[in-house]
Amino acid sequence: MKPLNIAIPAVLAVAMSAMPVLAEFHSKTSPKSVAETVDALAAAVEEAGASVIARVDHSGAAAGVDMELTESQLLIFGNPKVGTPPMQADPRAGLMVPLRVLTYADGDGTTQVFWEDATGLFEGLDVPADAAYLARIDGALNTLTEKAVAE
Repeated sequence: MKPLNIAIPAVLAVAMSAMPVLAEFHSKTSPKSVAETVDALAAAVEEAGASVIARVDHSGAAAGVDMELTESQLLIFGNPKVGTPPMQADPRAGLMVPLRVLTYADGDGTTQVFWEDATGLFEGLDVPADAAYLARIDGALNTLTEKAVAE
């Protein structure tokens, strides 16, 4: 019986080490409408010296094909000073930058601002999980979204 007791934890440890780390998502509630929140986020992005690449109106696109979707907009933005370092580590990081923040109305009609943390964005790539620029990306996302939801 002892070999089995030793084998089970060893098998579990190996299996768990092979499991992917799940991305961590962050969200903030905004007192504003979706459009007002995305406007404020876009202004914060530009004020910080970054560029708005695109504003995707998911709900507007759904309405264009006679489908309903709760109000939802995605803001895509970036700054080469922020996005280049992860791409230098692994060119595939270009799939994750520029950065994206989703703003949507939840089931109660409350505006939510939602994004993925930098470590999760680059998980599985050759981007070091302890790279200082990941903390800067997370800090920038937190600061920008805080400005977006401020009253």
